[in-house]
Amino acid sequence: MSAPPSLKPAATATAAVPAAPRAAVAPSAAALPGASARPVRRLRCAAAGPGDGASVEMATPLNWAERALEELCGLPDIDMFCLMALSPLDGRYLRMTKDLIPFFSEFGLIRYRVLVEVKWLLKLSQIPEITEVPQFSEEAQLFLDAIIQDFSINDAQEVKKIEKITNHDVKAVEYFLKQRCSSNPEIAKVLEFFHFGCTSEDINNLSHALALKEGVNTVMFPAMIDICKEICSLAKQNAAHSMLARTHGQPASPTTMGKEMANFAARLSDIGKSFSEVKILGKFAGAVGNYNAHVVAYPEVDWPKVAEEFVRSLGLQFNPYVTQIEPHDYISKLFNLFTQFNNVLTDFDRDMWAYISLGYFKQIAKAGEVGSSTMPHKINPIDFENSDGNLSTANGILSNISMKLPISRLQRDLTDSTVLRNLGVGLGHSLLAYKATMRGISKVQVNESRLAEDLEQTWEVLAEPIQTVMRRYGIPEPYEKLKELTRGQAVTKESMQQFINGLDVPEEVRSKLAKLTPHSYTGLAEDLAKDIEKWVDLESGFKIK
Repeated sequence: MSAPPSLKPAATATAAVPAAPRAAVAPSAAALPGASARPVRRLRCAAAGPGDGASVEMATPLNWAERALEELCGLPDIDMFCLMALSPLDGRYLRMTKDLIPFFSEFGLIRYRVLVEVKWLLKLSQIPEITEVPQFSEEAQLFLDAIIQDFSINDAQEVKKIEKITNHDVKAVEYFLKQRCSSNPEIAKVLEFFHFGCTSEDINNLSHALALKEGVNTVMFPAMIDICKEICSLAKQNAAHSMLARTHGQPASPTTMGKEMANFAARLSDIGKSFSEVKILGKFAGAVGNYNAHVVAYPEVDWPKVAEEFVRSLGLQFNPYVTQIEPHDYISKLFNLFTQFNNVLTDFDRDMWAYISLGYFKQIAKAGEVGSSTMPHKINPIDFENSDGNLSTANGILSNISMKLPISRLQRDLTDSTVLRNLGVGLGHSLLAYKATMRGISKVQVNESRLAEDLEQTWEVLAEPIQTVMRRYGIPEPYEKLKELTRGQAVTKESMQQFINGLDVPEEVRSKLAKLTPHSYTGLAEDLAKDIEKWVDLESGFKIK
């Protein structure tokens, strides 16, 4: 490969394998740091997988995401970076959102691009018709695999230095790989088959798809499951705690605190089941989706079959009908589900805020924490408020992405590119909200005396069961009689008992009604709360296959 004008080829340094004959290398502004090939990392190889030839499948690496975070946290200027960050996700809230960084940062995107490019070269070596790329030896495969598994922040910085020259991010990855592999004599012979037949979006769409699948499964879903579990615990612990319900903000038929918590657990769990229906799709069909260049170069190859095998080998589903881009409809479906989950959680946050305001929940004071800069007594429900605010921000971003991505002029415009770089932003604000909700839950406990106090002051809520029983026994105008007794009137235990005593119903029915209190009039709320785990399915939901 000839270096573009004004660029010098990077020098080849000594590596653990014999130096290759002078071969094509990537362009460089000068000698880029870390440009030398790394020693081959010895890995245990599993049996060959499906496909042509005796390919070597690399063993599962150590947790690369954790290693990337360790590198980030070890940077000498990380505190200054957080202080000067434009986005609060990367500044004030970094400790809450850092788990998403390996997947949705610029580093993460570059690493996934490297992975796709390397895996594609390996796939080409397994196609018999492409004799120019013979089967790689085990050593060469290990060399390539090490580029993926050992990819570091320094490697990403090297790619960015190349990009300053190319002004093209995907091409910079291609040049990086040619540079890194030029010292391996076997791979050096086929350097021009990096990015073979590819448009940038073949690489990008698979990179974003992998980031979404791994980031959501690894970080987002566990946090969402934790919320469901905590709300289920609230439901069971408070199943028997009678509580005055409120419709339109006014006293309504009693429920239990546990039953109201169970409602949210069931709703959130139900949304979780829908995530498993989302298919993370990928395309690999060239410049406009028709394999144009592929067919000219190797007409004898079944390119749609090869593309499908390759996309599925990455753990993604294959989309055969595309333009230059994968149309992103699956991202819309995925983010719509996150938006729906966030809407329900917003409802939960606001109800918890209201229950705290009513005194139904007491907040546990945290030593050293300040509630107000001027009112020393304050313990504010800041965690639920923080969650509410971040869910609103998240849904604004997620909804915009969901509406924008499926729209692209003709065979492709560039509007999706900048939008796709914000996938982690919407998820980051969601994650921040989920953790805030969890903190809020951990700080509350039911105030039983306050629950009892409100119930004791609202005997009018028994109007509903009494008029319903009156209907059964044929007493005329039961609703109207109870309306006259209770609507806008001060109702006491005594006045309600007096009304019941005057009813023309069997004595045993009158006795049963007389024993009814606002505390006991909760229907099956306690049983429904206790049974919540029968309806909450966290095993089949909250996962993308």
